[in-house]
This record gives sequence, C-alpha cells and structure tokens, in this order.
Amino acid sequence: MYDRLLDRAHRRALNFLHTIDDRHVGTRTTPEALRAALGGPLADAGEDPADVVDRLAVDADPGIVATAGPRYFGFVTGGSHPAAVGAEWLMSAWDQNCALYVESPATAVIEEVAAEWVLDLLGLPRGASLGFVTGAHMANLTALAAARHEVLTRAGWDVEADGLQDAPQVQVIVGAEGHVSIFAALRLLGFGVNTVRRAAADSHGRMRPEALEAELARCSGPAIVCAQAGHVATGAFDPFAQIASLTRAHGAWLHVDGAFGLWAAAAPSLRHHVAGVDLADSWATDGHKWLNVPYDCGIVICARSGAHRAAMSQRASYLIRGTGEERNGMDWVPESSRRARGVPVYATLRALGRRGVADLVEGCCALARRMADRLRGEPGIEILNEVILNQVLVRCGERTADVIARVQQEGVCWLGGTVWQGRDAMRISVSSWRTTERDIDISADSIVAAHRAAHV
Repeated sequence: MYDRLLDRAHRRALNFLHTIDDRHVGTRTTPEALRAALGGPLADAGEDPADVVDRLAVDADPGIVATAGPRYFGFVTGGSHPAAVGAEWLMSAWDQNCALYVESPATAVIEEVAAEWVLDLLGLPRGASLGFVTGAHMANLTALAAARHEVLTRAGWDVEADGLQDAPQVQVIVGAEGHVSIFAALRLLGFGVNTVRRAAADSHGRMRPEALEAELARCSGPAIVCAQAGHVATGAFDPFAQIASLTRAHGAWLHVDGAFGLWAAAAPSLRHHVAGVDLADSWATDGHKWLNVPYDCGIVICARSGAHRAAMSQRASYLIRGTGEERNGMDWVPESSRRARGVPVYATLRALGRRGVADLVEGCCALARRMADRLRGEPGIEILNEVILNQVLVRCGERTADVIARVQQEGVCWLGGTVWQGRDAMRISVSSWRTTERDIDISADSIVAAHRAAHV
C-alpha cells in the first residue's frame, strides 16, 4: 500500500514544486467551486488511499496559494527549505509524539540539539529553556504565562494553584505598535486587553523609552513589559538595552515578540538592530517565517527556565519522566501530544549552517531594498518606511487599495494591504529562500503596471 501511495504523493508534490515559479501566486477559484470539488456527503464505502491523494491534489489545486514560491510577499511567510520538506515527510512517517522522552528518545534529542543551535544563532543565554509551539502566537502566550507565574510568585501568589480571581493585579505594558498576537495571548491568559497600558511609539513604530518609564512609574505592583523585534509593517526594532534597564529597575519581566525580526541576530550586518535583546527574560519567534520551515513551528524561549516549566509542566503518575536528565517536550509547551516540530528546524539548520542562515536573512533584506529602490523611481509611488529589514511599506496615492487588488488579480506576485498612520498602504515582506533579483524585478514591474492602470 505505502509504495503506491507515497509514489503518487511524491510525484504530485514534485510537480507542484517544479512548477511553482510559474504559478499564479494567489487564488484562481471561489469557495463555491472548491466546495463542489472537495465536498458532498461522506460515502458509505471508502476509496483507495492512492486515489484519494490523486484526487485531493487535483481538486485542491485551484485553491492552493503559492506561499512556498519566490514571489509571495504577504504575511512574512517563508517558503519551506528543501531540507525541511524532506524532514517533514520523514517525521510524518515516523509518527512520533514529543511529549515525553520515553515516547521518542530520538526526537527528544533532536529537539534538544536544535534548541542549542537556535540559542547560539540568536545570541541568547545558553541556559535558557526552549519549546517548539505552533507559531509566534502560542510562543507569546507560553512566554507570558511564564512571566505571569514569575511576577506573581514574587508577589507571594501561586497563580497555577489559586488562579487569578483574588491575585494581585499584574500591570502589562506594551508598545503602542505591539503586534496583535500579544494582545490575543494576554486575553487568553486572563489579563484583558482593556487593562493593558500602551507606551507611545515613534514614527517608525518603536517603543519610546521615556514613555515606558512614565508607564512604569504608574505601576505599584507586579509588572510585565512587552517589547518588539521587527515591526510587522516597518521592520523597526525597539531600543532593547534602554527598555531592559528600565524594566529591571522596576523589577518587571521583559518579554520580546520577535516573530521574524529576532533572526536579525543571526546576520552579522544586522545584529546591531537587536543590541540588548539578550537582556530580556523571554522571547518568541517563528520557524515558519524567516527560517523557512513548514507551518506549525513557533519557538518560545525563557531565560528563567523554572518559571517556564512551572507554567507549562503537567504531572501525573503515568507520565514517565525518566531520570531527570532527559528532555520532556511537554514541560515547555502548552500541549502534551504534538508533532516533532523541532525536527525540520534541526534539518534546516544543519543544511544551512551558520553562514547559510546569515545569507538567507541578509539576502532577503537586500532584496527588500532592491524592491524599494525599483518602486521609489515611479512617480506617485511612495516608500513609507526606512527599509532596514525585509519589510517594504508602500503607498500608491489614493488608489493604493485598487493597486493591491490589481496585483493580486494578475498573480505575478502576492502582497497585502494595511493601514499605516491613518493611510492605506501596501505591505511587502521578503522572507523566502527562493526569491531572486529577477523575482523582485518582475514583481516590481507588476506593481508599477498596476499603479499606472489604476491612475489612468
């Protein structure tokens, strides 16, 4: 069964990957058409698994967005590196659960090694704990759960045992341009978004240290500060050294949301942007963004491993933990049963090496600057940000939304829209290992053509 089934899947996957450069990048169908092709009543009798794979590939194809391709510039999405794809396939065949070492010694050690490599690349404390979660959203939630544990423990409260209802109030301060996932995590942790204090940001979206200092001065109890590495629109970085100094002076916990920007630490020419980030207490980042591993891979890191474990660990008599020297994945993430997300991270890092990761990050930033330079030369197109990372924020006059729609419809590339400082803008994120100068040039040509057509 497996020979025939996996051969079909292999051929379908190769056909997709070999033709991805020429695909329409966005959608070419409607929800109704997809439902008609894929849906209907579930049959009484099953089908041959190999035929299911064939039909799935054909029927889903019009609704598959080329996010793995070289010209997808939406949502800071990296295309999966070949080593990661191969590791994912192998991991699916292995079908390992990474909750406990005894369930999969090999994947436990693979994740242990991958964690050491990530900490080394990002310049974070070697003794920090690390968990592989679904994405930056859950990484933020996990880190902030550890923060909640620690600051309330200092205040004499056991939040895991006694909950939040009668606990001392925790003050949370976030930069005015903090990412939505921070607020979603805080909501799930019981803080409530309306209680969050917002420290003013500058014109690039960076938290202003004097604003943070003023907010901290108003806090009399336990506090958590959330900073940002890589603004989702501008790519800007908060001033970590100043923020860390202020936070420590107050006795607060400092968390850094670095979904993609934290990877600047792995690139020598960009490392200055994250100066002082190692002084934080916790960090969140994504593997499926700039590291270019498949989706469902976020990374949470805590300098205070005791708080991390206390917030996440589950205990029961049947959960066999061994001698205590082994890595048990469920101590560092919200789930017990989960796939071995660290395996594609390990494979990608081993395939790229330290220099390869730096080249990937620096190369994307160079291509982002190339895109900005190409578009800046067109009358009526304005670059709204200083392109210090991989983000390009573009405005095409009052017809920006129309230009975006035209680009998406043509399908040479895909990019999204946003609102920046009260005005519509186009957001371009260069994050894929596949993207070349040619991809940037033909994408810029498509944007310029759409801009001219929209302003006729």
